Amino acid sequence: MMACSMRCFKKPDAHFPSTLPSGNRRSRSRVRQAFLHFPFQWLLALLLLGALQLSPAAQASESIDVVQAHLESSDEGYKLSATFSFDLNRGLEDALNRGVPLYFTTEVEITRPRWYWFDEKAIRTAQTVRISYNVLTRQYYAGDAGQLQQPFSSLDDALTLVRRPNRWVVAGKGALNSGETYHVALRMGLDLAQLPKPFQVNALNNSDWRLSSEWKYFTFKAE
Repeated sequence: MMACSMRCFKKPDAHFPSTLPSGNRRSRSRVRQAFLHFPFQWLLALLLLGALQLSPAAQASESIDVVQAHLESSDEGYKLSATFSFDLNRGLEDALNRGVPLYFTTEVEITRPRWYWFDEKAIRTAQTVRISYNVLTRQYYAGDAGQLQQPFSSLDDALTLVRRPNRWVVAGKGALNSGETYHVALRMGLDLAQLPKPFQVNALNNSDWRLSSEWKYFTFKAE
């Protein structure tokens, strides 16, 4: 009775064979390997992504953020009020401390929408803030390019004039039609064209010098 039971237990089932052809065994082996490797690869990808997100270098921003921007009506005309947020990377800070001045230019475009044709470009203007460092006096200087520069004891204080520049007239008193709604666009960035000539070529090929904001858009109704 025992012998018969053992024989019956060992007998392969006709519908579920105990062995597979060699081709099927290889296919099943490849499927098993793929099943085992895919989760591991996904795990590595997730771990790498998490490391990049947590890495200070990956989080460091190389762009300028436009925090706020709007136009104000005054006796002189329409003035731009804007605030920017950014930090200098190590390469720019080193260049500044070695005597290379940095120029930050804010560009403004004011257009009047027309339903029957392309928007009319009413105003296009720019302003540049220059920041430098004097090795002898150990002071930073900042101000509108071409004008008197203000001294500062620290780099962060000097950057205040770049991050929160003085309000400046972007359109004269009669330049905009009263009651009309205009589209305003602005951006600010490091102006490589104003660097000393020997530094321009190197700056164009160096990612440390690519510091700028995206275009910021808003509407304004002239008074």
